[in-house]
Amino acid sequence: MSETAEGRELWGGETRKAVENFPVSGEPIPTPVARWLGRIKAAAARVNAELGLLDQELADRIAAAADRVAAGELDDQFPIDVFQTGSGTSSNMNANEVIAALAGEDVHANDHVNMGQSSNDVFPSAVHLAGLGEIAHDLLPSLERLAASLERKAFEFDDAVKSGRTHLMDAVPVTLGQEFAGYAAQVRQGIARVEDTMPRLGQIPLGGTATGTGLNTHPEFAARVRDHLSRDTGLTISAPVDHFEAQAARDGLVEASGALKVVAVSLTKIANDLRLMGSGPRAGLAEIYLPELQKGSSIMPGKVNPVIPEVVTQVSAQVIGNDAAITVGGLQGHFELNVFIPLMARNLLDSIRLLAAASRLLAEKCVDGIEANREQLERYAELTLSAATALNPHIGYDKAAEIVAEAAASGRSLRDVARDAGVDEAILDEALDYRAMAKPHG
Repeated sequence: MSETAEGRELWGGETRKAVENFPVSGEPIPTPVARWLGRIKAAAARVNAELGLLDQELADRIAAAADRVAAGELDDQFPIDVFQTGSGTSSNMNANEVIAALAGEDVHANDHVNMGQSSNDVFPSAVHLAGLGEIAHDLLPSLERLAASLERKAFEFDDAVKSGRTHLMDAVPVTLGQEFAGYAAQVRQGIARVEDTMPRLGQIPLGGTATGTGLNTHPEFAARVRDHLSRDTGLTISAPVDHFEAQAARDGLVEASGALKVVAVSLTKIANDLRLMGSGPRAGLAEIYLPELQKGSSIMPGKVNPVIPEVVTQVSAQVIGNDAAITVGGLQGHFELNVFIPLMARNLLDSIRLLAAASRLLAEKCVDGIEANREQLERYAELTLSAATALNPHIGYDKAAEIVAEAAASGRSLRDVARDAGVDEAILDEALDYRAMAKPHG
């Protein structure tokens, strides 16, 4: 160990070797993973003392040191590149060395701090629990915030009738509120999808040690550690269905990432619709006003761009890319161990963080401030020739199609052309009620 300008380096030889061996990205393992290594090591020390395997005073010192890692006091003591040995062994040893150095000279990194553990069960457990915690405490609240914002706008715009669009072409009228309710439902469905993955994400391989057999660990060790962790964090942490599955496969990470990808797809649809509806202000759709946050051009005065929807779609593209890499990582379970865990950890935690931030921004800096251009919306509702669909029950599809063709060719309104074609005024009043058309069942 040496002294630095920032303070003492607490890691030892194994960490130093890994720093030298993996000068790849300059990016360390995700901070939540390092902190969860601390939580697991603290709980392990306490459990090993309870089981009579570790001296109580020694265990107390180890647990106190590990608690500091868990609390984020020692984030700078985890310097190993995230692109490292695929089991995360280097980072597990990093945690062992840091905790041992803090706990005292008589504490051994392997014999004491790592007692009852292997990198092969501890590191993936830390990754699963880091993902579980970040989803619970960051992503889900952010998605709830966005869903609530969209629901408020759905209520506010409930009576704002407009032209629907299918194939990017005019369709029968809808309300702006119906569209926003659809966006809110997409986000709510995304929340449900992510929540569905959490029970399996919370199944950790701890107790399997090197290959899933549980060699060198007490039979009660894993269950007691899980109980400690669950009590301390409030998260649902459970045993795996099978230790060999849990050791060799990282399907829980792949599944969670898949749900995040669906959220990214949903956010892209929502963001694209918002920027299309907000396009203009004169030569676009101009159906809504997006909040004006900053200048949109260094050369065109007064130009304002849909910057938040653009950020959201970029984030979504990154999340989809992260998922592709996680999927490839999930394929790398060879016999008793998957060897792409650091990559999967990096990408999963990155996706969670990005989606949480993007969802908050979309709600706070965009959706909350959206206003409807009601005059433009009403105009489009009256212009859509697909409103003639409501005439079908009265005059039939073929005659309605003739009326549409004439209206399109002449530029005249549907009502005028239909009246000239002999459609009764009472029928026109009933059929061409745009608000009733948008809500035919009340």
